[in-house]
Amino acid sequence: MRHLPAPSLSFLCDMELTVEGAHLPGKTPIGNRRIIRVTGGALRGDRLTAEVIPGGDDWITVREDGTIIQDVRILLKTDDGELIMMSYRGIRTGEPEVLQRLDNNEEVDPDEYYFRTAPIFETASAKYDWLNRRLFVSRGIRLPGKVNYSIYIVD
Repeated sequence: MRHLPAPSLSFLCDMELTVEGAHLPGKTPIGNRRIIRVTGGALRGDRLTAEVIPGGDDWITVREDGTIIQDVRILLKTDDGELIMMSYRGIRTGEPEVLQRLDNNEEVDPDEYYFRTAPIFETASAKYDWLNRRLFVSRGIRLPGKVNYSIYIVD
């Protein structure tokens, strides 16, 4: 069997999302749930610049060990007026004391925890159709009142 080289990554953009406080539906059979409304934000990069239209949500499942599984859907409007739907699933985990500091809305060095997502873009725009046909990964950092990501194209 032939061993192929690992894919490379190229930078797409940085994304900042502003968020509301969590709505806490409680523990369900799946896990402890949190729903966080995305109130705005922006993506900035050479190939993609957009604003986040307020109203998206992050449906979070908190596992017994404190690991967070994200399920996010947001709508983007590019600087040239095109609409792009973006969704991503992600995972944020670390040592219990680090996760507690994040839950307390403290700023924590991103090297102290693992925070990765797999964005998917969907658009009817001919100009941005290439987003429909690529895989993406990101690294995130949780900050007080917002979340920042650096998003990369898997080449």
